[in-house]
Amino acid sequence: MSLRNEKFLALASMDYTNKSIEELRELFHGFLNQGMHGLCFSPYEEGQKPGDQLSESQIRRRMEIIAPYTKWVRSFSTTEGNELIPQIAKEYGIKTLVGAWLGEDPKINEKELLGLINLCKSGAVDIAAVGNEVMYRGDLTEDELLDFIYRAKASIKNVPVGYVDAYYEFTERPAITEACDVILANCYPFWEGCDQDYSLLYMKDMYNRAKRAANGKKVIISETGWPNQGTNLEGAFPSEENAIKYFINAQKWAKEDDIEMFYFSSFDESWKVGTEGDVGAFWGIWDKNENMKFKTQKVDNSVL
Repeated sequence: MSLRNEKFLALASMDYTNKSIEELRELFHGFLNQGMHGLCFSPYEEGQKPGDQLSESQIRRRMEIIAPYTKWVRSFSTTEGNELIPQIAKEYGIKTLVGAWLGEDPKINEKELLGLINLCKSGAVDIAAVGNEVMYRGDLTEDELLDFIYRAKASIKNVPVGYVDAYYEFTERPAITEACDVILANCYPFWEGCDQDYSLLYMKDMYNRAKRAANGKKVIISETGWPNQGTNLEGAFPSEENAIKYFINAQKWAKEDDIEMFYFSSFDESWKVGTEGDVGAFWGIWDKNENMKFKTQKVDNSVL
């Protein structure tokens, strides 16, 4: 059985045998400089949290940092300054996956949906997402969410409309899958306690489960990533080495198999500690001070 696993691993990811941390950092920068399909945008500076008003200057500054590395950006809300994210992204020639954040507050939900519709009408949205992990959190009933999705589709023309949730929700909730033009699946081997060595195989299985449920509709991995610090979850250990390997494996697979993937996330955000534990603050490619992580003495794009 161990021999079989080793064979699968060789097919699933790069061979990191005997590579030093410096060599891993060089590989990381090589893949990063090749560019990603998509990146989840982290707008909140240190001391900020959802509910705070975002400024145009902070969004523009962070957009300028990530612009050389991604073709798409994903945003999570259409209020409190988040509506500026897709508008500014367009200035940089970046395509947008824009989400309306739905939760337990009906008034906020209505504002978010209207904001999404208006952004779509303005031409700032390439894919519209009505809700993010609403079923996972239990904030709305399935019928309530479906009502929001169909209301959005009735008002939004020429823009695909989808919903973001854990990959398995699209298998378990066929009515939601049917309502979506595009399936936006979050795939996190880390949050299911998967050892990093097996994580790419696990993510491929997550993606394929969503793809089977989609029944021919496009499936996009709307979030995936690995933290570089914090407490382990069963066999999943945060570390610089594991975060680098996961990033490289994910980007290599996405390019080879033409997978549309949004990596999570652009910048570390300390407020996430409250909902995700200590690992929540360490998912970014850049740290909370907007410095790129995994620095190397020599960045050589020819290492690949």
